[in-house]
Amino acid sequence: MLELRNIRFDVDDDAGHVDILKDVSFTVDKNKFVVITGPNGGGKSTIAKMIAGVRRPTGGQILFNGRDITALNVTERARAGISYALQQPVRFKGIQVIDLLRIAAGKELTVAESCDYLSRVGLCARDYINREINASLSGGELKRIEIATVLARGTQLSVFDEPEAGIDLWSFQSLIRVFEQMRETIRDSSILVISHQERILEIADEIIVVADGRIREHGPRAEVLPHLIGTPDAVGSCARMQEGN
Repeated sequence: MLELRNIRFDVDDDAGHVDILKDVSFTVDKNKFVVITGPNGGGKSTIAKMIAGVRRPTGGQILFNGRDITALNVTERARAGISYALQQPVRFKGIQVIDLLRIAAGKELTVAESCDYLSRVGLCARDYINREINASLSGGELKRIEIATVLARGTQLSVFDEPEAGIDLWSFQSLIRVFEQMRETIRDSSILVISHQERILEIADEIIVVADGRIREHGPRAEVLPHLIGTPDAVGSCARMQEGN
């Protein structure tokens, strides 16, 4: 489904030339829940942005279903079948939740269909369907609404960049249940999550460890996760997440 071949990304700034990604290669097969983890600043989120088309690599190729999409922009990749959920979901003043779901689906969803997507992410549709996407919504609510829009799109690949960022422990636990349900119902698609939370790593089919811009390890959860447990730079606990908010 998705293949990164020798991806490089470097920038020139006030500090000089910086190599952010260094010859990154991996594949994500169909019907897989894959988590990319590793120390902060290692290049995880940059990889997500490369896949979504937010940033362009300075070297290498990105293939999706055998097609070279390296030069495609965000909109073109979305049309090709890639969804991308930001660390901090955007608030759209004046747009209701049902409108956002219809935009994501690309069609005129019925109220019942829209409510079904909200129910699947653990939100009471009656309370949220006509809410505005504004400051009245908490970070956890926004995260789940964003996931509902990803479900409404129904794309082949869904990329989530640190979905636990900025939410409290209760919302995080709800988020885990949503991801567990998504993993159980994968059909001809795949999910790629950027995270260092152990609870998310525990439901992965495969784990990719990124550090210093390189792939350090990639394999089944049963093989990779034991190496990460107890490594605070790579995996964070729910308690640490709560203390950081």
